[in-house]
Amino acid sequence: MSTAKSGDAVKVHYTGTLNDGSIFDSSTGRDPLEFTLGEGMMIPGFEAAVLGMSIGDKKSDVSIPSAEAYGDPREDMIIEIPSSNVPEDLNPQVGQQLAVTRPDGQPMPVTVLEVREDAVVLDANHPLAGKDLNFEIELVSIG
Repeated sequence: MSTAKSGDAVKVHYTGTLNDGSIFDSSTGRDPLEFTLGEGMMIPGFEAAVLGMSIGDKKSDVSIPSAEAYGDPREDMIIEIPSSNVPEDLNPQVGQQLAVTRPDGQPMPVTVLEVREDAVVLDANHPLAGKDLNFEIELVSIG
């Protein structure tokens, strides 16, 4: 029986949880997640867990520390926007998810951290930055 190796296109079913047991993502009720091992499409710890699995194999104890997932939150990803640059029709609220346009024209998701009279503070870190992740993974197919 073949095992998943770098360069293989694989399909997996998964459920991702935080250390408190809350589910942050799952393929349950959806098509399996498809990606190619070794192309960097997935967080390193997830790819490492799938390497060597055979079709039908299940892992329920995959723990990925934040450093192998989305890393630690970075201070340089906290952005302060002067209130004068906030569109008038936008009424930002703490915790709200927004998209801002990067200099290269690409959208970047952000979370509103603080709303002040003179500025809005945004967090462009990935929402899972700084969090250890846990996964249940089932390898559905290789190739």
